[in-house]
Amino acid sequence: MNIQNFSLSEKLVSASYVRQGLQARRGHEQLVRVLLQQGKCPEEGWSESTVELFLNELAVMDSNNFLGNCGVGEREGRVASGLVARRHYRLIHGIGRSGDIAAVQPKAAGSSLLNKITNSVVLDVLKFTGVRSVSSCFVVPMATGMSLTLCFLTLRHRRPGARFILWPRIDQKSCFKSMLTAGFEPVVIENVLEGDELRTNLEEVERKIEELGAENFLCVHSTTSCFAPRVPDRLEELAVLCAKHDIPHIVNNAYGMQSSKCMHLIQQGARVGRIDAFVQSLDKNFMVPVGGAIIAGFDENFIKEISKMYPGRASASPSLDVLITLLTLGANGYKKLLAERKELYGHLAQELSALAERHGERLLHTPHNPISLAMSLNHLQTHGTAAVTQLGSMLFTRQVSGARVVPLGVEQTVSGHTFRGFMSHADAYPCPYLNAASAIGITRDDITLCIKRLDKCLKSLSKEACAEKRESGSPAEDVDDQTVP
Repeated sequence: MNIQNFSLSEKLVSASYVRQGLQARRGHEQLVRVLLQQGKCPEEGWSESTVELFLNELAVMDSNNFLGNCGVGEREGRVASGLVARRHYRLIHGIGRSGDIAAVQPKAAGSSLLNKITNSVVLDVLKFTGVRSVSSCFVVPMATGMSLTLCFLTLRHRRPGARFILWPRIDQKSCFKSMLTAGFEPVVIENVLEGDELRTNLEEVERKIEELGAENFLCVHSTTSCFAPRVPDRLEELAVLCAKHDIPHIVNNAYGMQSSKCMHLIQQGARVGRIDAFVQSLDKNFMVPVGGAIIAGFDENFIKEISKMYPGRASASPSLDVLITLLTLGANGYKKLLAERKELYGHLAQELSALAERHGERLLHTPHNPISLAMSLNHLQTHGTAAVTQLGSMLFTRQVSGARVVPLGVEQTVSGHTFRGFMSHADAYPCPYLNAASAIGITRDDITLCIKRLDKCLKSLSKEACAEKRESGSPAEDVDDQTVP
């Protein structure tokens, strides 16, 4: 409805009613106007009706939705299912062109506008969550691992003679395989144990650079968000080393956007040294479906190089999902979720510590990890590794998802490289443990129910162990009778 149509409507409905409707329409349009002018996440979230109106306006700008369109090409945005069309708000053409994921499509002005706005809004979010000097970013329809691979492949053109990627160990398969998929050999740097924490071995990093030669390294591949007792890498020190030896630096910031500490580390690393790009997941940070990531950096030209490395057009679904989410939440809504997550981290730590004490265990002291926590499982280990792994199975069958049980002595071969003590980020961590994380979207009820079910599982396992000892004739302590649902 434009001004002319509203005027014509006054012939059919009372002019005062029409003017009231026009005023309401202008309220929606004002929100869209501010978004297009500023390119920032709105302070307050939009209503769903405003979001849908905006998306429908974008959709009618794409050629597949033109009333008189006659398509005779091989890709004309045709969709056989109306359900599929509605799922995507009839934005069918995707983003980018065959040579550049950031390019504008002549046949899809609406989808192209969606892409530009999403990247601009996400850049604003990166800035207000802590990386204020970030200069460029784009949403890519791949999860974190493949997005890291895209960064490595782009660096290959800048450093064609490089063979190695220097990687402080983190036991997560996709980040390891991202380097292999790009055709490089990871140089694994074992972490050092400081108290309960596993931290970056800076001396070994520098020794490896001197041993193999800085010119032979494609980059340093560091990590922020991770499972305790590993903690974020010493980004500032690594960034200084990268600047000193002229080695690029790529940061895996998978779910670090939700942590002010992780974002501060990236900001400080870029200030004092060198960080070329940092990659973060959409689903882990914005509560959207899996399948997208943000590649960001401090050199706009390098980020453009990465976007141009992506072959072909791309799905617009991740961009659409994160834009809808951020427009609905608004900056204040997203900041509120971040504040709640941080508060609940303290609550989870308190509850897990109290539970650990009741069962003769302890909460591992990992103050440098702002998201993940770990509780020792030494008493279970006395009954064997099977008892430790059984706890993980019991929690899963009782619908406690995300809790991660790490036994001792696990060996895992990933693409030809054998990791001892796999999942614990070290060859021989001193004790088995259980992980739990306070990630964005967690609620107090989640924590209460998890602690209750974990408590029952631990009591049940202790009872079983005592019963086995009695049967074998060994002395066993009595355990309170407790049934497990």
